Amino acid sequence: MAVHTAAHHSSGQVLPFRESLMAMLGVSFVTMLVALDQTVVGTALPTIVAELKGFDLYAWVATLYLLTSVVTVPIFGRLGDYYGRKPFVIASIVVFTVASVLCGMSNSMMFLVLARGLQGIGGGMLVGTAFACIADLFPDNVVRLRWQVLMSSAFGIANAVGPSLGGVLTEYYEWRSVFYVNLPVGAVSLYFVWRFLPHLRHVAHEGKMRLDWPGAALIAVTLGALQMFVELLPKHGLSAEIIVYLAVSVAAGYGLWKREKRCDHAILPIDMFRNKALAALFTLAILGGFIMFSLLFYAPLLFQGGFGMSPKDAGLMITPLVVFITIGSIVNGRIVTRLKNANLMFFVGFAFLAISCLGVVVATRNMPRPLLLSFMLMGGFGFGFVMPNLTVFAQQKAGREHLGIATALLQSLRMIGGMIGTALTGTLVSHLYASGVNLALEKDHATHWLPDLSDPQILINLDGQRALLAQLSQAGHDGAALIEAARESLVAAIHIGLAMAAMVAAVSFWQSRRVPPVQLKGPQEPVILAE
Repeated sequence: MAVHTAAHHSSGQVLPFRESLMAMLGVSFVTMLVALDQTVVGTALPTIVAELKGFDLYAWVATLYLLTSVVTVPIFGRLGDYYGRKPFVIASIVVFTVASVLCGMSNSMMFLVLARGLQGIGGGMLVGTAFACIADLFPDNVVRLRWQVLMSSAFGIANAVGPSLGGVLTEYYEWRSVFYVNLPVGAVSLYFVWRFLPHLRHVAHEGKMRLDWPGAALIAVTLGALQMFVELLPKHGLSAEIIVYLAVSVAAGYGLWKREKRCDHAILPIDMFRNKALAALFTLAILGGFIMFSLLFYAPLLFQGGFGMSPKDAGLMITPLVVFITIGSIVNGRIVTRLKNANLMFFVGFAFLAISCLGVVVATRNMPRPLLLSFMLMGGFGFGFVMPNLTVFAQQKAGREHLGIATALLQSLRMIGGMIGTALTGTLVSHLYASGVNLALEKDHATHWLPDLSDPQILINLDGQRALLAQLSQAGHDGAALIEAARESLVAAIHIGLAMAAMVAAVSFWQSRRVPPVQLKGPQEPVILAE
C-alpha cells in the first residue's frame, strides 16, 4: 500500500472540489442510514410487537441498540486514529446493513432484539468514525464548517421524513420493510465511500500499534452498566438491582481512569481531560444531550397525550424543531467564521434552548399554534448553533493525534447526557403522573382502575381509550372526567420535567464561559494518504 502525504488545496481541503463532494456524499449517506433507521423503526414498533407477541421485550429493541452503539463509539473512534477511518466506515455500513436484513427476517422478539444489538455495533462504528472523516478531509475549520452542512442536511432530511416514512411502510408494505429500506441506502453509501473516501492516516501512527484492549473492555463495562442504570431507573426506581448497575459503572470508570493514566498506548488519553478547553466542551456535550433528548422525547408526548393532538398534528409541531437543527447548522456556518469570538454562538444557542424549553413549560392546549411552533423553531436553531461548534472546537483543541477519539467521545457523551436526561425526566414524569392520576381516582373512589390509567400511552391509544371509557361508564364512573384528569396530570408532570431541562440550558449558558476563546483559522498539519 503506497503511503504519501496528501497536498492541501488552497481552500483548506485535502482533495479537489469534485472528489471532496463525492466523499462527503458518501459520509452523508452513511449518516442518513443511521438517522433514518432510528426514526423509521420507532413508528413501526407497536405493530412489530403486536405481531411478534413480545411486549416484555419492547423496550429492549431500542435499549440494546443504544447499549451496543454507546459502547462501540469511543473504541472505534480510537481505532480510526490508529489505522485510518475508511476501513471502519466500510465495515460499519456492511454490519449495519446485514443487521437490518436480519431484523427484517425476525420471527421472534428475541431474534429482533439480538439483531438490533448487532445493528447498534454497526451504528457505533459509524458514529465513532464518520464525524471524524470530515476533519480529515477538511483540516481548515472554516472550510469544514461549510462542508459539514451536507451531513447536517442528510441528518435533518432523515429525521424529517423518517416518522412519516415509517408509518407509510408499516401500513402499506408490512413492518419488515422499515428494515429493508436500509438496503438501498446502505448500497449507495457503500459505493460512494469505497470509491471516493480516501484512506487517511497520520504520521504519528505509522507502523504496528499496540491496542489497549483492557481499556476497551473497561469502557464497555462502564458505559454498558450506566446505560442499564438510566434505562431501568424510570421503571423500577432506586431498587437494589439498579444501584448495583450504578456501582459497577462507577467502579469500572474508576478502574479505567487509573489504568489509562499509566498506559503508554491508552485507548482513552487522560491528558485530553486535563485540557481545560476539552473538559469544558465535553461537559457542554453532556448537558446539550440532556436538553436535546428531553425535548425530543417528551414534547411529542405532551402534544399527543396532554393536548390531545393527532399523531399527524403532533408531528407537524415537532417538525420545526428537527428541521431547524439543520437550518441552524447552515446559518451557524455562515455566521461563526465572521465573529471575533466564535464562542458567542454557544451563548446564543443555549439561550434559545432555555427559551424553547420554557415555552413548552408554559404551553397550554389553547396556546396559539404559531407561538408554539416558534418555540420549537427556536429549539431547532439552538441545537443548530451548539452541536456543530462543539464538534469543530473539540477537533481543533484535541489536535490531529487525538482527533478521532475526541470526536467519538463528544458523540458518546452527548448520548450519555441524553440517556441521563430521559432517565431523570422520565422518572420525574412517571412519578408525578402516577401521583396525579391516583389522586383523581381516589376522589372518584375508583383506585382499582389505576393499572389501566397508570401508563400515559392510554391517552394516545384511542381504541384502548374508548374501551376503557365504556368500562368506566358501565361501572358508574365519569370516564371522560377521569381521562381529562389524567391528561392534566400528564401536562403538569411534563411541564415540571422540561422545567428541569430549561434549568440545564441555563447552566449550560453559564458553563459556556469556561470554554477558552477558539480561533477557527489556524495552520494546517500534514495528513497521510494511505492508498
